[in-house]
Amino acid sequence: MPPAIPTDISAMLRENINDLIALATVAEERSFTRAAARLNVSQSALSHTIKALEARLGLRLLTRTTRSVAPTLEGEDLLATLNPCFETIEARLRALEDARDQPTGTVRIVSTDYAIDTVLWPKLSPLLKQHPSINIELVMDYGFTDLAAAQCDAGVRYGDAVSEGMIATRIGPDERMLCVAAPSYFETAGVPQIPQELTEHQCINLRLSTHGALYAWEFEDKEGNEIRVKVRGQCCFNTVTPVMRAALDGHGLALLPDRMVAAHLESGALQACLEDYSPAFPGFYLYYPSRQRPSSAFTAVLDALRERA
Repeated sequence: MPPAIPTDISAMLRENINDLIALATVAEERSFTRAAARLNVSQSALSHTIKALEARLGLRLLTRTTRSVAPTLEGEDLLATLNPCFETIEARLRALEDARDQPTGTVRIVSTDYAIDTVLWPKLSPLLKQHPSINIELVMDYGFTDLAAAQCDAGVRYGDAVSEGMIATRIGPDERMLCVAAPSYFETAGVPQIPQELTEHQCINLRLSTHGALYAWEFEDKEGNEIRVKVRGQCCFNTVTPVMRAALDGHGLALLPDRMVAAHLESGALQACLEDYSPAFPGFYLYYPSRQRPSSAFTAVLDALRERA
């Protein structure tokens, strides 16, 4: 935080700033008449302002003749300092005005690779082309990331259950986890008819980075009862992309999001089983601090990601 301006200096700035602007305008126009019209004040009021400024400083800043007005040496010295400052302030104000129409800034989001591939990037890629002043940084992490510690603006997770002080905004549709395998695997090992039979099959495991445990496969029967199965197999990964690759190569059954495997199901490279035990659940949500004052870039990103019915 910048240091506070002393009260006496602050008062002096307020007293002089308009007078200094008047001085710079008169010096630029070389005429009280034109300067008064530009500042929308009377010529006599403008003349009084300049005289009052000269009296406070104890210096003559302008040389007046019947035909023109020009800065004195002291006036030129003062204006040499003032004009660059005024130009910088004016340029910054124009940039702030432009930012209202052109979002600017960097947004850092932590997410899984699957959410990046299926939700974030498809929605953010057009935004980046539309707004060249927005920068996006996507950080891959499967854990429940502390946004402040990771210096991220937002994170992505399934469902809207977030801790106090956070806001959750839906950014993706409902999903289902499907049990899939390559046709060659089913030809050799058969097709499980109920989730409990998975313990007799080769399954491709996912190790959760949050606590290091293997992910227990979750299903639901027709009465809505949860079924959890701890599966076994030769392969284990900590992200879903290689799990799908192993399934495509015939190494066993995998439990994967339906949208991730949709193209492979359509092509026949993968086949699904136990679909009656795979209910839909809430999709991806973007979570971020409720006390965060959003930048123009974050507001644009949030609007682009928001799931619309």
